[in-house]
Amino acid sequence: MENHETMADLPRAMIDTMTPASAWIIVLPIVLALMGAAGLLMLRRNNGAPVIGAVIVVVGIIACEIALLLEVIANGPVSMTMGKWLPPFGISLTADVFGASFALASAVVTLIVLLYAEIDRADADGRDAFHSMVLLLLAGVTGAFLTGDLFNLYVWFEVTLIASFGLIVQGGRPAQLDAAVKYGFLNFLATTLFLLSLGLLYGLLGTLNMADIMRVAPLADPASMAGVAALLMLAFGMKAAAFPLNAWLPASYHTPSAAVSALFAGLLTKVGAYALLRSLVALLPASRDLLEPALAVIAIATLVTAPLGAIAETNLRRAVGFLVIGGIGAVLAGLAMPSLDGVAGSGLYIFHAILTMTALYMVAGLIEKRTAATDTRQMGGLYAASTPLSILFFVLVLASAGVPPFLGFWPKLLLIEAGVAEGMATTGQGWIGIGLVTALLINAVLTLIAGSRLWSHIFWRSGPEGEGTEHASPNLVAFDRRGRLALGASAALTLGIAAIGLWPGPLMGAVSVGAADILDPARYVAATGLAGEGP
Repeated sequence: MENHETMADLPRAMIDTMTPASAWIIVLPIVLALMGAAGLLMLRRNNGAPVIGAVIVVVGIIACEIALLLEVIANGPVSMTMGKWLPPFGISLTADVFGASFALASAVVTLIVLLYAEIDRADADGRDAFHSMVLLLLAGVTGAFLTGDLFNLYVWFEVTLIASFGLIVQGGRPAQLDAAVKYGFLNFLATTLFLLSLGLLYGLLGTLNMADIMRVAPLADPASMAGVAALLMLAFGMKAAAFPLNAWLPASYHTPSAAVSALFAGLLTKVGAYALLRSLVALLPASRDLLEPALAVIAIATLVTAPLGAIAETNLRRAVGFLVIGGIGAVLAGLAMPSLDGVAGSGLYIFHAILTMTALYMVAGLIEKRTAATDTRQMGGLYAASTPLSILFFVLVLASAGVPPFLGFWPKLLLIEAGVAEGMATTGQGWIGIGLVTALLINAVLTLIAGSRLWSHIFWRSGPEGEGTEHASPNLVAFDRRGRLALGASAALTLGIAAIGLWPGPLMGAVSVGAADILDPARYVAATGLAGEGP
């Protein structure tokens, strides 16, 4: 159906009401990131200034996002629409618990990666605009998490794509250019499909505002809406690296510097996963119901095949890339079981993966730096030479597999509970719950096998393939001051992951609230001022 409302039809109270001061906090993180990126671009020739400026800007963003998250938890979703063109005409930023918490986690890992990145940077490297592109990437990711408009989501995807493309080619090595082509082609194709689905959606509904879509989508033609939902699932699934369109991730993420790989692993696929969660469960739940069997099959295939790829891989960062893909399967499992536990599990897994996958790539980069190798067959001897590094890698493997009491255990527990409830239900398709629970357990076991294999090759044996004791290899490279800074940054993030896993109560409560707002978006719609308006 079309939306034929005009501004004259909207209540004057809506038009004349000033935006409350508390709502401005939602736009500040994006403004700071964009202005910081522009400012650092001008300062890039001043040695030391870019990293200091970037750290100050990101600390300011973190402070704003903490305030935003506290506001959302206390009073419900927060919305701000640009100018007086109120929804559904204006561009809205709307934050609920999921969006605010994901934005905060993204800013935290960006701050840590900025410190970690100094391991590979010389004083003259400030001229390459690295810090500007990192802030631009953070702006795109934050905008995607906080936007309340699907077309604006497309814009933030483009911002993210531009920044990530610039980061992946920094250095200009042939392998990086090859990876950029693979990464760029699939992501440009996904963006094109997303834009096509937006055109169809606007033609059907006359609006792209998320809150407005929630109100009017139930009145549209179900078959047409299911087609749009399938296009969105394809586009966002490609960006999230879901099976079978995931080959671009392990083919590209290992080529740039370890800091860039860590940033990509923590942020990029999670934006695609979040977009799937928001669009299919919150915006188009009736269409999601029709696509549920397909979602379940994709989730099962992603969960099982990804760790098998990690087991077969010898390049360390390529193997970690397959573990990133396996996590996307866990998010999709929650989408295929849209109960409170299922959606909460998906949201918590996104939060966990932002932190854990960033830390895992950071530790992988330190291993490559210490051994001067990228192939695990050429590594070894780190158990005796670098005990802290071996502990960090071991803890992160356990967290990735979902072993208690680490952070990854809690979202998988919620997903397994949702699957058991789905499988025991007397109505619906019980095979979906049983299949997803089985796939989640298989994924945990295979991830442990892959991680144990990597750990034994890298840390337990003394040197390159063929040696079998735990004595230190004589070929290891010692860390300098920058290396110790990077190790400290990795340890800080890993300790944070372990601490949250040991004290999950506040986070579990928050994701339950966020999942409830996804399943029943009444508070989200009310925050935009559209509650009670007729379709």
